Amino acid sequence: MLALACASAPAEKSAPAAAPFAAPITADVVVYGGTSAGIACAVRLARLGREVVVVSPDLHIGGLTSSGLGWTDSGEKAVIGGLAAEFYGRIWQHYQSPDAWRWQTKDEYGGRGQGSPAVDGTSRTMWVFEPHAAEGVFEDLVTEAGLRVERDEWLDRETGVTRDGGRITAIRTLSGKEYRAEVFIDATYEGDLMAAAGVTYTVGRESSGTYGEPWNGAQPGARHHGHHFDSTVANPVDPYVVPGDPTSGLIDGVDGEPPAPRGTGDHRVQAYCFRMCLTDLPGNRIAFEEPEGYDPARYELMARVFEAGWRDTLPPSSPVPNRKTDTNNDGPMSTDHVGANYDYPEATYAERRAIVEDHERYQKGLLYFLRTNPRVPEATRRQMTRWGLAADEFTDNGHWPYRLYIREARRMVSDTVVTESDVLGKRAVLEPIAMGSYQMDSHNVRRYVTAEGAVENEGDLAVRPDGPYAIPYGAITPRRGECTNLLVPVCVSSSHIAYGSIRMEPVFMILGDSAAHAAHLVIERQCPVQDVPYGALSEALEGAGQVLATPPALVRARRARDTREKQRSVPLSDLRGVVVDDDTATFTGSWQTSVSSDRFIGPGYRHDRNQGRPGPTATFRAAGLQVGIYEVRLGFPHGSNRATAVMITVQTGDSEPERRVVNQRQKPPIDGLWVALGEFHVEDGATVTVTVHGGAADGYVVADAVQLLPR
Repeated sequence: MLALACASAPAEKSAPAAAPFAAPITADVVVYGGTSAGIACAVRLARLGREVVVVSPDLHIGGLTSSGLGWTDSGEKAVIGGLAAEFYGRIWQHYQSPDAWRWQTKDEYGGRGQGSPAVDGTSRTMWVFEPHAAEGVFEDLVTEAGLRVERDEWLDRETGVTRDGGRITAIRTLSGKEYRAEVFIDATYEGDLMAAAGVTYTVGRESSGTYGEPWNGAQPGARHHGHHFDSTVANPVDPYVVPGDPTSGLIDGVDGEPPAPRGTGDHRVQAYCFRMCLTDLPGNRIAFEEPEGYDPARYELMARVFEAGWRDTLPPSSPVPNRKTDTNNDGPMSTDHVGANYDYPEATYAERRAIVEDHERYQKGLLYFLRTNPRVPEATRRQMTRWGLAADEFTDNGHWPYRLYIREARRMVSDTVVTESDVLGKRAVLEPIAMGSYQMDSHNVRRYVTAEGAVENEGDLAVRPDGPYAIPYGAITPRRGECTNLLVPVCVSSSHIAYGSIRMEPVFMILGDSAAHAAHLVIERQCPVQDVPYGALSEALEGAGQVLATPPALVRARRARDTREKQRSVPLSDLRGVVVDDDTATFTGSWQTSVSSDRFIGPGYRHDRNQGRPGPTATFRAAGLQVGIYEVRLGFPHGSNRATAVMITVQTGDSEPERRVVNQRQKPPIDGLWVALGEFHVEDGATVTVTVHGGAADGYVVADAVQLLPR
């Protein structure tokens, strides 16, 4: 039976002919949405002395933070301030009590977090937690602030927004309740109030040319995580119902439309999933049972992935306290229901409910398939039998998360749009109200058939900024003239790829907190949200502990790191001949940029993540060469963890590739940087192609540069 008592859409409702309430509910500010951003915003407003009402479609407050996402995507913790920092401080305080450790001791847990320890004793914060612990902290904040939270109240999206010129004067929910205020906050993941108020927004991926963003739009060939078929399995995976027969149709989950050229904009949205809380503790475990409507044919692709050599799957590796997990998507096919959410942002409530139910059926069916189907390797089935849903989480919802992870839906389009250039620090940001620092992270958006007739994923990206970046006030305000009393701290004005970094729960809390200060000033100054004096706003934010610029200690650390890297990096301008760096190479499979070695060429190098599976390639091309004989060299930083027999192919023009084998544990004999691959005759205008083949069995394969020296 599906557990949807607290899902992301109500049962069919319609607005009553006449509201049964004698008088509207009035406040200084109405916050629509009980997400982490909405609660942070409302608590801050109450502390500022404002009367505030939270109108929450959800019964359980806190959004994804209290619905399974306990393995916090925090980035640089030093730029998380205000109520967000207070929240994680209260989590730390919760786990100081022995009563919080029911199923394991604090020492047994260990405190491993995402890229850094889960527990920071210096700042008295904790970044990894159980769902019920997060919800408890949110409920404590609400109670202490004396907030009025109207739960299970859904905006009438068709006629429920009343405007007077450029101002919203009231909103009405499907139950007939009316709420009036001077300022409204849309803190939903979907941006429903923003859309119903007539504010400009977008859905999907912009083209790379819209804002000059190389990482926006379609990204076929990009391999930033281990979530692709050609970089994770040994053999191609056939997409057809009858293998090898395109006329038989495609198996479930594969899109028949061919991939668009890189950078092409489209309507597609990155995949959603439920962040499950699992446990392997028998006394607290609910076994994965056969869900309603289960059809093993739906997981034919999963079976073929195993047949192609895949072995890494659930159980997960993101532990939270008390022998539980925050289980996320992993691998070429997993809990992400790729391609099933495109309609969600604009869908009606009933249509959204159907989409949420479909995601739940898909994910529960996948768990049952992995536990029981004979086409799943026996070792995996045994492993899955050890795991189950945590019995003490989501107890009124069948132990299933309350909320589907809406990674991205609508995004406002304002006079200020945050883009890749802002996140990567390529331009100055005016009037900052928050800091972000997480990588620009997008999950796959589609699954298609390659020209070779194999299944592949597309859209998975992870582009890391050099350091924290600022988010401007204009990103949460509508265009001037569209609405003067609405703030949008979740569905902010941002491109698809930039939103991939902004969309982290700590940042949402920070933006909600900052929106509260802005709303307070709007009422105090009786001005449009677009005209809030930034000097007064920044003073208020800093007084409340918000971080608006990179702290000096981080600046010093970054400068020191840059100096070290510059000293270890060999500038391309210092090298003779024709040099092709990894920044201009073409990669297939999952490669990661690094600067960890003692000496390397250019700004960095790539490694194949030591996955031990054949498939990843790094291809360096030198085109338009003059006729002659060239010595071709491969540059790489050696190391004790490198592969000893890396396959290299060298091709000149249309000739047959020649093979070489290089031991990357040994120091390159030429200047400690290069190993000669041989001398090759090149015709006038021809291209020399050098390909590094990753996936060696005994260590990392690295790809740094290729040098061609004329003889």
